[in-house]
Amino acid sequence: MELRHLRYLVAVAEQGTFSEAARLLHVSQSAISEQLANLEQEIGVALFSRASRKAALTAAGEVFLSEARRVLADAERAVEAAQMVHRGEGGTLRIGFFAGGMGINFPRLIQTFRKQHKAVRLSMLEMTPKQQWLALMEGRIDVGFTRRLEPEFRSELQSVVMHHDPILAIVPKHHRVAPGPVDLRDLANERFVVSSREVSPAVYDKMIELCSEAGFSPTIASISSVWTSVVMMVQAGEGVAILPKNQQQFRTRDVAFCPLKAKNAFVEFVMAWSPRRDNALIRGFRQLALMHSVRATGKE
Repeated sequence: MELRHLRYLVAVAEQGTFSEAARLLHVSQSAISEQLANLEQEIGVALFSRASRKAALTAAGEVFLSEARRVLADAERAVEAAQMVHRGEGGTLRIGFFAGGMGINFPRLIQTFRKQHKAVRLSMLEMTPKQQWLALMEGRIDVGFTRRLEPEFRSELQSVVMHHDPILAIVPKHHRVAPGPVDLRDLANERFVVSSREVSPAVYDKMIELCSEAGFSPTIASISSVWTSVVMMVQAGEGVAILPKNQQQFRTRDVAFCPLKAKNAFVEFVMAWSPRRDNALIRGFRQLALMHSVRATGKE
């Protein structure tokens, strides 16, 4: 059974005769008669009563007609959905992000994309930077807003820098170096609370790099995988920290977020994807994200 069999049946039922259906479909009457006879033979049911010159459906034919219309409508919707996905106008887009690393522009980006692509289903998944790289490799997300890719991922993934996040010294509110700018040499004798390298290698490596350039190796008092936990330990007097600027800091009390004097005190915030799984929908989203990034940078 093929879709053309169903189209022939619907045409004959709606036109009332095989000849009228043949004219509508631009095929010979004998071809329609033969194909519908084959269909009846295949399903073992008579669909038309051949007692009159009119093409009258049997009771079974009436039921089959209703289902045939539904199947044809479903097939048309399937074609339309596939074409929309091909054009980047439909489908599902899965986006990875990490808490505190998106900035105020991210909600606007998502709102704009939803308005422009009403037929696209958006799925947002919170993941650490490293989890995003693995998810992109495995096809579990389509786009990741993350940190600079580690070398082992760069052959399989591509990325573009969206902006640079400033690195700040996080110290107790009344610390002698507050409010900055801070020369890291002034923190050489402090204990450091650090973000786990397993969570974000770029942030950890930048902290080590900045301290090394300042002439010391940091004394690590504690390691945490969550930005808020690092800040909480600074609040508790466990040490100081060096972390990227985070939107959550504006709701944090009892600590000071101090800019650093070092000119290279920043980490890259990137948008990453897998070229092997790239398509029109992903490309369209990336273009929109870059436009929003340029606008946000201009405002800053």
